Amino acid sequence: MKLLVADDSNVSRTMLSAITKSWGYQVILAEDGEQAWQIMQEDNAPQLLLLDWEMPKMNGIEVCERVIAKYPENPPYIVLLTSRSSSDDIVEGLSKGANDYLSKPFDTAELQVRLQVGKRMVEMQDKLNDTLNELKELASHDSLTGLLNRRAIMEGLPKEIKRMKRQEHVLCIGMCDIDHFKQVNDTYGHLVGDEVLKEVTKRMAATLREYDLLGRYGGEEFLVITPVDSNKNGLMVYQRICDVVSSQAIKVNNLSISVTISCGVATYSADSDVQTITELIARADEALYQAKDNGRNQVVFK
Repeated sequence: MKLLVADDSNVSRTMLSAITKSWGYQVILAEDGEQAWQIMQEDNAPQLLLLDWEMPKMNGIEVCERVIAKYPENPPYIVLLTSRSSSDDIVEGLSKGANDYLSKPFDTAELQVRLQVGKRMVEMQDKLNDTLNELKELASHDSLTGLLNRRAIMEGLPKEIKRMKRQEHVLCIGMCDIDHFKQVNDTYGHLVGDEVLKEVTKRMAATLREYDLLGRYGGEEFLVITPVDSNKNGLMVYQRICDVVSSQAIKVNNLSISVTISCGVATYSADSDVQTITELIARADEALYQAKDNGRNQVVFK
């Protein structure tokens, strides 16, 4: 684990570096508070800090305050070293963001134990953050396809509308549905149907730009939200989705399954007569039904 040691005394830095390296830490040295703060602004900054209180340019307390302000949700573990020993000093240090406090001259064994506590706390926090990120991913993404789920992509739609208004573009909201998907499930079973869904998802995602949104609206239905500069270019995006999906049969085990997709697209622009998101989705749905009625494997704008 990376350990930042900040002390203006060269003798202290050398001693602390040698001791903590022998305990297995990857030590990064700073000769004053300003250098320590610069290090903490770099990518992959240390999560365990050993700071001397009294340093030139910026003292340990100031470093604590800045670091806590920069990393409020995932702060590093900070141990202050100081010759101060009054209760008021201890309270001040801990209230400014330090997690622990060690008076000079310190006992080496005590320093080792306190750093071990800090290391465990950092590791526990990392595990907690990983768990929270996994939960956020599960809450916003479809477990089968990995796409945004219905709630997440619907939450993203108002943001896209606001962005479109600022850029004066056209926003296309496409409802895309796999044609005759029930027949795939009925003929080959739902496990094969799941594989077909995942492959269709990959092909659709491959045709889109990184700022386009793609989500699973439900079942075999997908919502594609893309900003374009004209309806013509919007039609090209959705036609490309249809073409890529139908370009070759999907291989599942020893099966070869041909699949097509139909898309109904509603557009939103600054002068649009559509007032609500509900109306936009309804219009895209109507266009999708029209695409189905017209023979499927096509795009209809409404």
